[in-house]
Amino acid sequence: MNAQRLMTILTGLLTLGGCGAAAGTGAERPEVLFQDNCGVCHSPTGAGNPDIAAPAIAGLPEWYVKAQLHKFRDGVRGAHAADAEGLRMRPMARTLPAADVDPIAAYVASLPPVAPDRVIAGDVEKGKAAYAVCLACHGAEGKGMEALNAPPIVQLDDWYVASTLHKFKSGVRGANPKDVTGMQMAPMAKTLKTDEDVVNVVAYIATLSGGN
Repeated sequence: MNAQRLMTILTGLLTLGGCGAAAGTGAERPEVLFQDNCGVCHSPTGAGNPDIAAPAIAGLPEWYVKAQLHKFRDGVRGAHAADAEGLRMRPMARTLPAADVDPIAAYVASLPPVAPDRVIAGDVEKGKAAYAVCLACHGAEGKGMEALNAPPIVQLDDWYVASTLHKFKSGVRGANPKDVTGMQMAPMAKTLKTDEDVVNVVAYIATLSGGN
């Protein structure tokens, strides 16, 4: 991504703080809130933008989106110095009035999921074996379980899953004592001892959605 494009995106991000106030109160408000506050990075359809490491979020469960927005707002997520993407996301979440979190989360959940990016190739059979530790929470099909606060991972971009696993492994995520679910995930990620292990499990997850 060239410097001019990056500057355009960052300039847009810095001007979003007052956008929500202009969204009105009608039925269109959740969509306007999303487009003004989220669409710049995650795209108008929620398909994400890998050029700026913004993952696809369309169709993620309302409960999960809501939880993550509150984590960013409260500094539970996105406060680590090594979390470049989280540090960018945190101020965006904090510009939202608390009352706007629920309608945005509901709108994200209503968006049709998009085909995830598949850019990582690994040993699927080894990944399947490593995935055994993920089964209890994320399920055999990677669809997650709300009762366990485990999000669906089958619809996520593989580069984002890999990045997230590395963050949990290194303590960039899941180290804050207020992040209960993150602290549960961190030791699971650490069972993947090497970068190759991460690549392999991500490659296997891609097969659960028929990805290539």
